[in-house]
Amino acid sequence: MRFLIDNALSPVVAEGLRQADHEAIHVRDLGLAAADDETIFEHADRDQRVIVSADTDFGTILAMRNAASPSVILFRGATPRYPIGQVKLLIANLAAIAPSIERGAVVVLEPQRIRVRSLPMSSS
Repeated sequence: MRFLIDNALSPVVAEGLRQADHEAIHVRDLGLAAADDETIFEHADRDQRVIVSADTDFGTILAMRNAASPSVILFRGATPRYPIGQVKLLIANLAAIAPSIERGAVVVLEPQRIRVRSLPMSSS
């Protein structure tokens, strides 16, 4: 699985995923640190990467476009605020959410629960 880590999260998240043998890159590594969400969304879709973020705007973009990709993983709620904790939470749940991500989904990760919304979804 290929990940694009949004600027709302530390580059340490991308590094942690790489250390766990996943392909991950942070938007800063692409020169997109100041890019708007639409640009990041387009890049992830073109590169077939899963967006990992704490920014709910990506779910809104998916709904407004009625798009089936890219998948998005969101850290919400009482999610660890430190990058290593975020990496551990994602890796611990990756096997469970991978089938949904591969089909197209928005996955909300929290320490005590996971919510999955299949794509495409409409804004209505």
